[in-house]
Amino acid sequence: MNHHHRHEFWMARALALARQGEGLTRPNPPVGAIVVRGSRVVGRGYHHAAGRLHAEALALRSAGAQARGATLYVTLEPCCTTGRTSPCVQAILRSGVRRVVVGTRDPNPRHCGRGLRLLRRKGIRVIENVGAAEALALIAPFARWITSGRPFVTLKLGMAVDGKIADGWRRSRWITGPEARREVQGLRRSADAILVGAGTVLADDPALLPRPAKGRRPFRVILDARGRIPSDVRVLTDAERGRTIVATTRLCPSLRIREWKKRGAQVWILPGTRGRVSLPALMKSLGKIGILHVLCEGGGEVAEALIRARLVNTFVFYLAPCIVGGHNSVSAVGGRGWPLPTAPKLRFTGCRHLGKDIVITAIPMP
Repeated sequence: MNHHHRHEFWMARALALARQGEGLTRPNPPVGAIVVRGSRVVGRGYHHAAGRLHAEALALRSAGAQARGATLYVTLEPCCTTGRTSPCVQAILRSGVRRVVVGTRDPNPRHCGRGLRLLRRKGIRVIENVGAAEALALIAPFARWITSGRPFVTLKLGMAVDGKIADGWRRSRWITGPEARREVQGLRRSADAILVGAGTVLADDPALLPRPAKGRRPFRVILDARGRIPSDVRVLTDAERGRTIVATTRLCPSLRIREWKKRGAQVWILPGTRGRVSLPALMKSLGKIGILHVLCEGGGEVAEALIRARLVNTFVFYLAPCIVGGHNSVSAVGGRGWPLPTAPKLRFTGCRHLGKDIVITAIPMP
């Protein structure tokens, strides 16, 4: 195995560790680190939660004296400033590691490259951009938040091959297969908040929680500009109701707001646009409380509004091998639509089989 392939191999191990922290670290990014001596891993760690030790510190602590002369693989540039924990750069310098291999630089404009310059200045060899594509994808929500103040938005749509998400009787269970539904639970675990409209709550009364949770407690964000949802729905009565945010407007009756608050939900009264909650205002507010990643699960009107506001960062389409058809069925993207010449354009980034379904990922074109 040559040097390049060896570095890629160990970075893949560090990235796998980092993913164990997805959905748990806000407002910090998930990070993984391993210490390699010769052909053995002698230390490993990943960031578990904000305020707790960073991945590098955990990996170096587990390596102990064996870190001296070893190589540290870390998915993100080590921090060089004091926050809730001491700088990882200082821990690296004290450890005696000989080389640091990094997946990607810190996207924070205040820190980008600074930690690496400090390490190089102290004589440590630094190799950058190993496994960069995966490392960047892992921290994409953090990068979006730290540079814009707004969360990264994933729009997930499970649909029939003709683009329908429910039949004429508003039935949607189940269009996609069990494998796709299990994967969606993983998407929920990676997100900090799950967003739906009032129509989805009224139609399905969903819990919007990952199963199994594996320690994740995402916020549930419900768009309800006019106060349509009653106070006895699941998101307002279960054990996680205190982490339900109902985003509404001044069009909502005050009695309904009092009912929601009495249940323990958080109620945000936001600006409205054409009788709807302003999505840019919502995203700004979510960013202020440290939400890095929002997963939108419907319905069609919310999908259309997010796309029209250019707030979607990535799309995940689950296509089922069935045809629903009909004038009264529900389309994946509702609203008034776009003339074909000005229709939003996407770039496909992936396509794969999942059980009987097909998963397509895409990003919006500029």
